[in-house]
Amino acid sequence: MYQYNDFDTAFLATRNAQFRAQVERRLDGSLTEDEFKPLRLMNGVYLQLHAYMLRVAIPYGTLSADQMRVLADLAERWDKGYGHFTTRQNIQYNWPKLSDIPDMLDHLGTVGLHAIQTSGNTIRNVTADHFAGAAADEVLDPRPYAELLRQWSTDHPEFQFLPRKFKIAVTGSPNDRAVVRAHDIGLVAKIVDGKVGFEVIIGGGLGRTPMIGKTVRDFLPVEDLLPYCEAIVSVYNRLGRRDNKYKARIKITVHENGLDEMRDRIEARFAELRPLFDGIDQQMLEDIRAQFTLPAFRPSSSLPPLVDPALQAWIDTNTTAHKRDDHAIVTISIKTHGETPGDATAQQMRLMADIADKHAYGELRISHEQNVILPHVRRADLPAVYAALRNAGLGTANVGLASDIIACPGMDYCALATARSIPVAQQIAKRIDEMGIEHDIGALKIKISGCINACGHHHVGHIGILGLDRAGVENYQITLGGDGSETASIGERAGPGFAYDQVVPAIERLILAYLEHRADASETFLAAYRRLGAAPFKAALYPQEAANAA
Repeated sequence: MYQYNDFDTAFLATRNAQFRAQVERRLDGSLTEDEFKPLRLMNGVYLQLHAYMLRVAIPYGTLSADQMRVLADLAERWDKGYGHFTTRQNIQYNWPKLSDIPDMLDHLGTVGLHAIQTSGNTIRNVTADHFAGAAADEVLDPRPYAELLRQWSTDHPEFQFLPRKFKIAVTGSPNDRAVVRAHDIGLVAKIVDGKVGFEVIIGGGLGRTPMIGKTVRDFLPVEDLLPYCEAIVSVYNRLGRRDNKYKARIKITVHENGLDEMRDRIEARFAELRPLFDGIDQQMLEDIRAQFTLPAFRPSSSLPPLVDPALQAWIDTNTTAHKRDDHAIVTISIKTHGETPGDATAQQMRLMADIADKHAYGELRISHEQNVILPHVRRADLPAVYAALRNAGLGTANVGLASDIIACPGMDYCALATARSIPVAQQIAKRIDEMGIEHDIGALKIKISGCINACGHHHVGHIGILGLDRAGVENYQITLGGDGSETASIGERAGPGFAYDQVVPAIERLILAYLEHRADASETFLAAYRRLGAAPFKAALYPQEAANAA
């Protein structure tokens, strides 16, 4: 993991002291809320429906056990005892007092964490594959490159006031677990003729106008990564619209100018920038790479035959193949049926940190799917890990299944939301559990957003749910066939929306229709939808219309 050096520590201390002074001026009335707003946003502080909210960056989703304990401290000392992990691999605290936030930032700084650029029209927290450094299918560990991008983008003087927020995601695997095609810049590691580089994708994004990103470079040599990314953002900064915030993202810039025109401008700017780097970025990269070595793995014996079906189900569902045959990647579901997706208590965070120290070489990851990962676990330790998690309410075997729902905070917290997300997710998960068919359903990604901004990624859910306000009444649209993987696609709206109390029955009908129409038990919901088209699923959602048509 990257360890802060003296420069990093001094930089962070200076930023925190500056913000402390700004908070004091807001509290004594020297700054109005309008004057304070851009200052707080630069430091990850939002004003939500009920209170201020602090969004803490977890760069490329990587945490040490000690960092997780500090996140628990913040929840316990300055919030209501829990934090909310987000789809940007961040954590949010929904109830801090403004006067306490400088102390929270100082405490984060003791372990190299911060809230810089987790909001505002700048380059946000760089995200990455949550199995980075561990996955068996990995071409390379993407985290050193994500760290290089983080250092380059932090307080970059040209990019602090972009036309709109800007998001970068990096994956080191051909199997995309970072949703790179729904980002402003998506990077996919490749090795071509023995040379390491990246496919560069631009113009992806969800929200009001969802778009899948387009490839601007099939193969970019790794030594050109930083100047090329700077060229992309520089061109966007010049061309991006500032007259309409709904048309300000780079996806609109690409759409309006065309990919060829954007490519020509990027390549021209890249030619100007590349000589200016003069190898400095490569020296930085070498220094960073040296900090991302693999742990000193302890050999593991094989698992004995298991007699506990609950343990076997958890291993089958919540573990993934590791680079080493004697280790596994463990995904901890923090989505017990009926609980709030993404929420973890201080006690649960400390337990996960303790398990990481004891069984996972002190490392954790946060996924964009709002779960926590133990990237390196000896296979012989899996029963002990499961037992510890189960006793803390963290042993649910549902990763990748229908109740592993992504949901934004919705109208329970967010000032932008137009409908509730959390209660809908809770009710769907409980109903699926009551039906007792979750493992029979198999892989199914349900994603819920409480407004058009799509923080719940509903556009790329196999089943997406978008909550809207219709004349003061919550109305939920359903989309089908979305996909955030390497075969990315935007879901198609099924038809009219549903009232709040009709959503769960509609999802139940949809799932039962899938079970009825799938070719066999191995065919996933997404595969069945792509094979059959929308008709049988729409018939299940709108049975009265289907009956009238018949």
